[in-house]
Amino acid sequence: MVSKTTNTRQRILLVTGMLGAGKTTALRELEDLGWEAIDNFPIRLLKRLVGREKDGYSLAIGFDCRTRGFVPAKIIEQVKAWVEDGDVAITTLFLDSSGHELERRFNETRRRHFLAQDFPVASGIAAERELLAPLRRWADVLIDTSDFTTNDLKQTIREQFSRTAPQDMTVTVSSFGFARGKPPTADLVFDMRFLDNPHWQKDLREQTGLDAPVGEFIEKSAIFASTFDKISALLLELLPRYADQGKAYVNIAFGCTGGRHRSVYTAEKMAQVLRDGGFSPTVLHRNLGSRAAELVEGTELK
Repeated sequence: MVSKTTNTRQRILLVTGMLGAGKTTALRELEDLGWEAIDNFPIRLLKRLVGREKDGYSLAIGFDCRTRGFVPAKIIEQVKAWVEDGDVAITTLFLDSSGHELERRFNETRRRHFLAQDFPVASGIAAERELLAPLRRWADVLIDTSDFTTNDLKQTIREQFSRTAPQDMTVTVSSFGFARGKPPTADLVFDMRFLDNPHWQKDLREQTGLDAPVGEFIEKSAIFASTFDKISALLLELLPRYADQGKAYVNIAFGCTGGRHRSVYTAEKMAQVLRDGGFSPTVLHRNLGSRAAELVEGTELK
């Protein structure tokens, strides 16, 4: 039997998961990436869609507990049959989130949970989680959106399911403040809070890591140069290996307490090292515009 190559088979992505976990956002982003997207399509009609196109056609199908004919065991059985037949290249994506976060999202939007019309939202979430457990275990890709913003989810979808990955690996170097939460999509995170904090220097407090006096203050630390050199060497060794493995995106994040001084300076300096090493990083400073606040920065070291 001659195997069918992936580029001539219909490409199917089944998108499912917990209500409120981001299925609609994921499908819209997939549509922007060139997929044909259909949401809540009746399960009994799936056979009419799958395997009809033979030219690499990409179709994203969204479904959840509200979809007519939704029975996880039967869906898994059907997917297995398609995989064995070989007519389609099929992947299942499951979007999940913590119960607390899902409950917050439902309360925020004042929506009723489909499985808890006359009961608290938490009851519906618990029932739904039990119902979807087989699909969650079966899924090829699991994305937990508990700590995601909408943009975080969009970026993750782009990285995972872009129809054509960029020829050159995209490298992002960013800064952030731990006090305002870690970036959930970062691949590599480096904590720069071991350095003396410029915030506690009155003449530097309102400046940032983009200002020369702040950089000079950070460079005076006895440990900065040796640590920076080690991180530089590590990244210059890892990035080519990521590229060899076909990784399309690498996000490198440097954090400090408020995200305005140490992380900003280190990110800028590291981006220059990577440029000198042949990469073209994009630099983002998430909390650069945040207010300098002592309660955020913590206690001054004496």
